Amino acid sequence: MTEPYNVNFCFPVRELENDKLNLTPFVPSIHSQRWFAASREFPEIYDHVPFGPFSKAEDFVNVLLTNRVQPSPSSLLFIILDKVRAKPGRSPDELPIAGIIGLLNTSVDESMTEIAFVFTLPPYQRSHVTSNSVGLLLAWCLDPPSESGLGLRRVQWQCNQLNAASRRVAERMGFKFEAIIRWQRVLPIGKEGPMVSRQDGRKDNPGRHTVMLSLCWDEWEEAKENVRKQMNRS
Repeated sequence: MTEPYNVNFCFPVRELENDKLNLTPFVPSIHSQRWFAASREFPEIYDHVPFGPFSKAEDFVNVLLTNRVQPSPSSLLFIILDKVRAKPGRSPDELPIAGIIGLLNTSVDESMTEIAFVFTLPPYQRSHVTSNSVGLLLAWCLDPPSESGLGLRRVQWQCNQLNAASRRVAERMGFKFEAIIRWQRVLPIGKEGPMVSRQDGRKDNPGRHTVMLSLCWDEWEEAKENVRKQMNRS
């Protein structure tokens, strides 16, 4: 019998869904092989992040789940299951995989989190998937507990400055630009990013300038209407 998987998140976790999508916590024994099969043809989805692409499902699990997400109560990963293109009669665990999405840097004390790990597979890009997955997470994070939300004060979004598509998604969903954080990360060799030669001529690993955006609780009631429109129009 498979051991129960502990997502180890700092808040109680539940599935998030509407009539278009189901976001369910990523369980490696259930989802890793399916995710790898769905994503292996699209290595470009990892272009602007410091990990991937992966040659096997186990590498994805080790790098992202075992070493990053599961050990940290501040992080959580969801698998995005699509209802719109599903064949009639499919059970929830047979719904097609459209992507993954998650939370990072979550703090109970600071009442904040960050939407992260936003990977929509190319066949589902420019569709209902990204708007609805981000919208479901925003509602869960910013709605008050009386409306089944977490009632957080701040949801932030960070992306590589080179990843213009990610910034456009955030701004379309109501996030506001705050800053460019220069040289925030050192990237592995082979990733695209700015580089500076040292005085001795040696070249270091590429770096990353990061765009910081946020959507906060004092903006949520007004922003919620736009989020709903984005979810419904797609």
